[in-house]
Amino acid sequence: MRFEPVAPVRAYERVVEQIEQAVVSGALKPGERLPSERELMIQFGVGRSTIREALRVLQAAEMIRSRPGDPRGPEVLAASPVALHRSMHRLARADHVGLAELLQFRMILDGSAHLLAAELRTEDDLTGLAEALEAMREGVSHGYAEFSRADVAFHEVIARISRNPLLVVSEEVVRGVVLELIEDKLEHASNRTSLMRTWLAHHAEVLDAVRASDGAGAAHLAKQALYDNYAEYVPAEHHALLTPLLR
Repeated sequence: MRFEPVAPVRAYERVVEQIEQAVVSGALKPGERLPSERELMIQFGVGRSTIREALRVLQAAEMIRSRPGDPRGPEVLAASPVALHRSMHRLARADHVGLAELLQFRMILDGSAHLLAAELRTEDDLTGLAEALEAMREGVSHGYAEFSRADVAFHEVIARISRNPLLVVSEEVVRGVVLELIEDKLEHASNRTSLMRTWLAHHAEVLDAVRASDGAGAAHLAKQALYDNYAEYVPAEHHALLTPLLR
């Protein structure tokens, strides 16, 4: 019998785990206060430095807020997508995550978002998409920057229709990082007006599919467009990560 090595666990990590669990389970609700440092030391049976390190970690994760000089314990904060956005952005920009993986993930996200949009859209949602599409149409003649802003607005409406804040945050992060990686190539593209007209026609097709409640059609349009527009920037040997999503 041979045992595997174990990683040492620091005391402050156990404190963080218990407090996180109390927040996630609802035992501690937003606006409530943690006990004072002294009381936490007694309850956890650890020293002041351990408690302070745990509180520092929790505050960095935006789970609590502690004000200097406040005699009350730290305040529990409501869940916010800001911390998730920051963490996902760091992960998406990590060296071990390449454009192929990011594009694959975006195809999965976009396909799901478009499918949900077609199934869940309201008349107000359709109006928002139509307005974004019209802004894209005007942007073709006004310049790439204005067109790009309208394009982002269209995708933001699609994501919001899903009614899922996790999908909204994930879409925003991955879309932004993919564009960062290839923006120089787009910036110097000689056929930019032609590209804008192609993208405009694609978004019009998407709007038609969403209006018709054709979830499968909208999802396929989203994934195919991403592949058609960005696969050329991915090394050919990595295309196998993308093509299964088109079937």
